[in-house]
Amino acid sequence: MGKHSQEKSQGVDQFLNSTLDSVDDAETLALNLARDAGFAEEDLHRIGMAVRESMVNAVVHGNRFNAEKKVHVSIARNGTRFVIRIADQGEGFDPDSLPDPLSEENLLRQSGRGIFLIRAFMDEFKVRRLQPGGTEVTLIKYLAAK
Repeated sequence: MGKHSQEKSQGVDQFLNSTLDSVDDAETLALNLARDAGFAEEDLHRIGMAVRESMVNAVVHGNRFNAEKKVHVSIARNGTRFVIRIADQGEGFDPDSLPDPLSEENLLRQSGRGIFLIRAFMDEFKVRRLQPGGTEVTLIKYLAAK
C-alpha cells in the first residue's frame, strides 16, 4: 500500500479507556480524518462537538468510568459519507426516553442536551443496543460532492 491508494477509505478502529482523556483522543482522531476528507471549518467544529458529546455519554453514562470497560471508536470515510461509530460496554439507554431539551422545564438542564446537539450537528444519528451489553451510536456527516 503506497501513497497512491488515496481512493481507499481512510479509517480508524480503536478501543479507548473509559476516561475523559479518551474524549479528547477520539475528537482528535475524528478531526484529523474529517480534515483529510475535505470538510470545511464549520463542519469540523460540528463533527468535533458531536464526537465529544458521544464520547462523554459513552465514558460517563455508559461505562461510568469503569477501568475494565472500553469505548470502541471506529471512523471511516465511505464514499460521500463520513461515518463515526462509538460503542460503550455499559447497561445501555433508550434515546426515546430522554427529556426534550427544548421543553420549557428542561431549558436550563444540562442533561439530555448532548443527544439533541448531536442530532443537530450530524446528518444522520442512530443508536442501537449491543449484546450482551452496551450502546453504539453512529454519527454520519455527508461530504459535499466535488
